[in-house]
Formats: sequence, C-alpha cells, structure tokens
Amino acid sequence: MANSASDEKSYSDLSSGRRWFLLILASIGSSIIYAPAYLKAVFYDPLQKALGVTNTELGAVFGAYAITALICYLPSGILADKIRMRTLSSVGFISTAVLTFFYAMLPNLTVLYLIFILMGVTTILIWWGVRYKLVRLVSEEDAYPKRIGLSYGIYGVAGLLIGLVSTAIVAMVGENLNLGVSIYLYFLSAVILILGILSWLFIPKFAGEIKTEGGFSLVEFTQAFRDPVVWIAAISLFFVYFFYTGVTYTTPYMTGVLGVSLAAATVVANIRNYGITLLSGPIFGWIAAKTRPSVTIAIGSLVFVAALLVMMYLPTGPSVMVIACVLVVLLGFIANGAFGVVSAQLTEGKVPLGYFGAATGLLSVIGFLPDTFSSTWFGSIMDAQTDAAGNVAASAYQQIFWILIGAAVLAAVFSLVLYLYLRATRARAEAKAETVPVA
Repeated sequence: MANSASDEKSYSDLSSGRRWFLLILASIGSSIIYAPAYLKAVFYDPLQKALGVTNTELGAVFGAYAITALICYLPSGILADKIRMRTLSSVGFISTAVLTFFYAMLPNLTVLYLIFILMGVTTILIWWGVRYKLVRLVSEEDAYPKRIGLSYGIYGVAGLLIGLVSTAIVAMVGENLNLGVSIYLYFLSAVILILGILSWLFIPKFAGEIKTEGGFSLVEFTQAFRDPVVWIAAISLFFVYFFYTGVTYTTPYMTGVLGVSLAAATVVANIRNYGITLLSGPIFGWIAAKTRPSVTIAIGSLVFVAALLVMMYLPTGPSVMVIACVLVVLLGFIANGAFGVVSAQLTEGKVPLGYFGAATGLLSVIGFLPDTFSSTWFGSIMDAQTDAAGNVAASAYQQIFWILIGAAVLAAVFSLVLYLYLRATRARAEAKAETVPVA
C-alpha cells in the first residue's frame, strides 16, 4: 500500500462492506487476542492442573500480566493517537501469536511469568488502543454506542466458536488435561496469527487518525486528565470490570460446590462469557443508544446484584442445578452487557476524537486496575478454605460473591454520578446561552 496522503480514507470513503469487515475484525480480535491470557475464565480447573500451580500462583501469574497491562494502558492510548491502526493491529496480533505458541508448551512458573508480562506488552501497549478507536473510525459519532454494543455481540460470536473448540478438546482428550490445554493454545496461536495478517492487508490509512505534530508529547493525556467525564467513567469502569471478571468464579463454584460435570461447566462458562454476548452486547448497546449508557449501566448493575443474591441462597443439589446454570448465564448476560457499553460513556460525555485514544488509555488505567489484585485476592481466599483433598469450601465462594455485590452497587452509584454531572453541565450551558445578548 502506498504511503502518500492521497491513499488516506475517511468514513465516507469506505464502502459499507469494508466498514463492516473492519468492525468484525476489531471485534473478533478483541475476543481472541485476550483468550490466552484469560484462559482461566473458561478452563480454570484444567489449566491449573496442567500448569501444576496453586490457585494463588495462578492468580499471581495473571496478576503479573495485569500489572504490566496497568503500566501499558495509558501509553497505549497515546500510541493509538500517534501510530496507524494497521501497524498496531498487525504487530500486536503477530507478537501475541508467538507468545501463545510458547505458552502452549506449558512451561515452568518462571517462564510463565515472563510470557504473561510480555503478553501484557503485546496485547495492551501495542493492541489495546486499536479496538475502541477502530470502531470509532468506522462509525458516525452518534452511532458509536450502538456500534460498540454490536461489536461486543460479534465478540461473543467469536468467543462462542472458540469456546466450542475448547469444549470439543475437553471431550476428546478425556483425562489428559495437559494435552487438551496445549492443543487449545496452539489453535489460538494460529488464529491470532491469521488476524495479524488480515489486519496488515485490509486496515486502511485513515484520514485524521494520527497527529503528526508535536511528536510523542503528553498533550492529549493532559487534555484527557483534565476532563471530569473521563475520570467518572473510569471509576465506573473499575467497578463494572470488577464484577465482570469476578463472575468467572461461578465456574469452579459449579464444579466444586454444585457438582456440575467439567464438560457441562465448560459449556455454561462459554455461554456465560461469550455466547450470551450475542444478545447482551447488541441489546445493551441498543438500550444505551435509546436512553443513556450511564443509566443503562446503573440499572444493569443493580439487576446483577439481585441475581447473584438469588444464586447465593439457592440450596445445593441436583434439583436446583438447572436453575443455578440459568442464573450463571443471566449474570454473564448482565456483566457482559454493562461492560460492553462502558466506553460509550465517553461519547455520552462528548469526549473529542483528538484525545479519544488518550482518554481510553486513562479510562483503562483506572478501570482495569482490579486485574492487578482480584485474581490473587480471590485465589488466596479459595486456598485458605481448601481441605486436604483439594476441595474449596462453599463459604469461600460466598465471600467472593459478597465482594462482587459491593462492586456492582458502586458501579451503579458512579454511573448515576456521571449521568447527574452531565445533566448539570448541560443545564449550566443552557442557562449561560440564555444570558448572552443577541447581536
């Protein structure tokens, strides 16, 4: 592809089919590029046993990834404003594919730490800014909440298909968990590599996507840092993300407390994490476009609290197993839906495109902070209440679920704070306009 400015494309220059392809590419990529790092969300028990680590060690390895990610979120947003989407997307995918290949070899704990730290660089510093900005570039601003919700629906399709592969592998290998985990990771490596090649071939140079003046200054970050909308949205994301990721602990709860088989729990986990996103992403996106993202998140968070309370007080046993699985899927529906429209709070607050990448970086630094401690914290809670046979007590899960309830309540509170802040600022702006004398 030529590098002349005349080759740059704007939203209107792209055909409808090209815009859809790029939306699908970014959405599928955001599902699959993080699958290796977040494998414990679906493959918790097999992964722990295949790697030969404790719950705490597994949480600590992921914590190393999360700390790296935390450091990289902000510069990733700045990179997204300075480097073209095609370059970031292709390099991020291909480098992650290489690391996933080595992860598939099931290395020792020291090498695992190294892989996860480097994966934090490739998936966050390099690739993270691509998803939201590429969706923004192929969308009209007013359509962004609907488009990002649709993007999470496509994310769900990709995740569900990949999840079906994982389920088939579990059934195929039986008790040979090491082989199953390795095969799955090799498969992910190949798919991620293909996405990298497609990114280089089909993502165009967008007009206005990068700022060429000023080098790598922090002007965009300063603008984002001073915007109250970015800060309130970031705190809202912090608590939404906390319960969004925490709901994955319903998987070991199903197998360890409710007595659900590993194969059935894997199916439910895939539906909860990905399949339900087919509906939750578009539905929450549509509701957010019709109302406001902040209100949608607040209501969804409170419904999450109610559903989790019902699940916590269900009696255990075969008679309620189906009800419990339905509740797990419902929790996933709400968590995925709320998380899917959190970034739309930036467009709700009219954050300009000029520092949108930096804003998403700051949003991520605050919003994804739970990754740095929640896995280790929850893993230690489980290990502290594990008997000699390796069984985790139901009380450990109850303790985790109460923490998630607190996070969901606070997510609702801060989303409403954003709504009230925007309403107040609009009222002040209208009042000021009315006092300006007409020439």
